[in-house]
This record gives sequence, C-alpha cells and structure tokens, in this order.
Amino acid sequence: MAKLWDKGYSIDSFMEEFTVGNDYLLDQNLIKADCIASIAHARTLHKALILSAEELSVIESALRAVIDLDSQNLFTITIQDEDCHTAIESFITKRHGDVGKKIHTGRSRNDQVQTALRLWMREFSAVMACESAALAERLFKFAKTYEMVPMPGRTHMQLAMPSSVGLWAAAYAEELNDLVRHVLSINELLDQSPLGSAASYGTPLPLDRQFSAKQMGFSKVQNNVLYANNSRGKFEALLLDGCDYIGLTLSKLAQDLMFFTLDELGYFTLPRQLCTGSSIMPQKRNPDGLELTRSRSAVVSSCSQRIKSIIRSLPSGYNRDFQDTKEPLFTGAKTALQIVRIMDLMVSNLTVNQERLLQGCRKEIYATDEVLKRLSSGGSFRDLYKSVGTDLESISAYDPVETIRSRTSSGTTGNLGLADQSDAAAKLKRESLRLLNQYVSAYRKLTEMDLALVVW
Repeated sequence: MAKLWDKGYSIDSFMEEFTVGNDYLLDQNLIKADCIASIAHARTLHKALILSAEELSVIESALRAVIDLDSQNLFTITIQDEDCHTAIESFITKRHGDVGKKIHTGRSRNDQVQTALRLWMREFSAVMACESAALAERLFKFAKTYEMVPMPGRTHMQLAMPSSVGLWAAAYAEELNDLVRHVLSINELLDQSPLGSAASYGTPLPLDRQFSAKQMGFSKVQNNVLYANNSRGKFEALLLDGCDYIGLTLSKLAQDLMFFTLDELGYFTLPRQLCTGSSIMPQKRNPDGLELTRSRSAVVSSCSQRIKSIIRSLPSGYNRDFQDTKEPLFTGAKTALQIVRIMDLMVSNLTVNQERLLQGCRKEIYATDEVLKRLSSGGSFRDLYKSVGTDLESISAYDPVETIRSRTSSGTTGNLGLADQSDAAAKLKRESLRLLNQYVSAYRKLTEMDLALVVW
C-alpha cells in the first residue's frame, strides 16, 4: 500500500530512511493498541452513518485478525509501511478492498498515533504501579521478619546511631508507596482519549468523541483538540518522570546492598545464582544486577530528559519531531519496569547475617544514647556531648536489641507502624490491578479477545 499521505509521487530513498528511522520497529509495541483504537473509531464512524453495519463487521473482523497474528509474532511492519498504522490499513485493504480505505475517515495519523500511545501508556502506568507496590509489600514483609535485628545506622557512610534491618527495609517500602501514588496520579492524566482531535483541529464530521472514549475504557475525552496534540511528549515525559523517581529509589537500594554485601561487612548475602563471575579472577561473585540497576536508573532519567529536550520549543500543532519521542518512551518505560523486577528478585533472595550486623554495632554507635542517658543526672546537652566525644571509651555497654526496641516515637525502630504501611501497599496494588482488569474488560468488549498491551 502507498503511504497514508500518498499524493502520486515517490519519496527519495534516503529521505524515506531518514524520516522513518526505526519507527516501524518501535511500532511493534503498538499493534494491539492501534487495533483497539481503530475498532472504536470504526464504531464511531458507524454511529455517524459513515460506515454501514456490514462494513463495520468486516473491519472489526480484520482488526481482530491482526491482533491474532501479532499475538503469534506474525504481523510484520516494513520500512515501506513507515508504521503500524499504515501496515494495518494495508492489511485490511488487501483483504477486503475499498472498505479498508474507509477506516481513516475523520482521523489523522496524528490522533491515531496519540491514541495508541495513550492506551499503551495508561496500561503501562498501572503495571508499573502494581509491580512497584508488590515490591513495597515484599520489603514490608522483609522488614517485619527482621524488625528487631539491630543494624548500624550510618551518615556520611560512617557509623552513626543504632538502627535496625526493619527500619532500613521499611524506609524503602514507604518511599515506594508514595511513588506508586504518584504514578497512579499520572495514570489519571493518561486516562483521557485524544481520538477525534485529528491533526489538532478536529474535523467537520459529527464524530462522537465521548462514545469512542467509552469504547476504549477511557474515563473521559481530552477536550481541547489542540491541547490533545500539544500534550504529546509531555505526557510521555510525565510518565517517565514517575518511573525515574522509582528508579532513583531503587538505585539507592542497590547501592546499599552492594555496600552491605561486601565481604568486609557481610550484613547481607546474595545467592550465587544472582551474581556473575570474572573472566580472570576465579574467586569473584559480582553483584552485576545491582550495578546495572544503578546505571539503568540513569537510562530512565536520560529518556525523560530526552523527550523534554525534543518538545521544549515546538510551536503548537503537530510537528514531526514528536516521532522521536517514541524511542525514549519505550526504552525508559521498559527499563524502569526491569529495574523493579530485578530488585524484587534480589530482595526475595537476600540472606540476613544477624551476627555480622551485631558485630557492626560497635561501642561508639551508642555515643548519642550515652549523652541522653547522662542528661537524666543533670548538666547541659552541649557539655555532655563534648565529654562523651572526647572520651568514647567511657560509653556504657548497651544491649543492641533493647536499644532499638526502646525507641518508641512514630516511625522509629521500636514503633515502625508496619501493619498500616503494609496495608497501604496492598491497597495500592489492588487499585492498580483493578485498573488493569478494567482495561482488559474494555478491550474484551471491543475485540471479543483477552488482551494486554504490556506484559504483566
């Protein structure tokens, strides 16, 4: 089939290579999403009396066939197609003739791309929230198991004050809870349909945008058709920013684990199956999963920044620059999800070495406790601080477990509030799953097939 924009002339081969780039390969991610949106659009055309019932039936059947082929990895897109949208329309036209040429009525490739991306991003955000909440649940469970295991607290990477494995693990879990809430708030923004905005200015056809949105399971229409276009790239960057914060958190967790699993400390141990080796040093067991989590969190950050750099100074209305936001979107999003999954695997296989943790709680870690203890006999904090600081050998013997148990202010080692926080993680996971099941239900009504646009 000719290009969707064909006007009877051929484009220069290098110009085609340059303008298409790898877009046709990236669009393998969007085949199912485009079919879903195309069925919704076809039904809207039928509602507007532009397609007959028979034509609608033919188009829906053809689009279901594309979905089935894609599920078997048998639907291919070539550089001549440019993208999945042309390839799908070409498939329908080759099978069913002129009826295939009617599917694009009232639609621009711009809102077609936007809608497929929006469907994919909406589902991805819910998957990201769900799996991040599941990791938070795992960390809370880990925190509960080792709630009263003493652990050296550190500032400036030096020994600081008594802490616990429970406090350390729950800190990351609570942070993930907040970041999952943030991703779910982004999901609300993504849950609005741009279909019907065409090339930024709508069309004179009586297309019911609310109807098409409902068909796809969107909660509402993105109202202003120019804004619908102008949000392209920005919504992608918002999603990646949400992923970036999770990546930053897990990069810090990975760094902690690299430090705490050093032989010199030995607080935790990773199993051999999660470590790689050296090609020259036979003794090495390298935490490459943790190191790559650290580096790939930077990939997520860079993808978000790349999109923002592309869209920063674009004039309103469609610009071809938007095409170049696809690659960083898919790269950044998939990398972020991989990070969550690998850290879940790491935490679930972590061994806690309680004896080494106790050995790490050396006498000087109780210096502040000693100052506060002596206050009960009189004197000022500043004088006692100096007294203890200049004579660390005078610090009393402290029971490590009793020390962390005696801290009872909210959120401290003896009062972590794990039950409430863990319940919050479970609730966030349930909300994410509810959204995912809601999308699957909408897709099923449209396609009569059980579909997921993102692997979960």
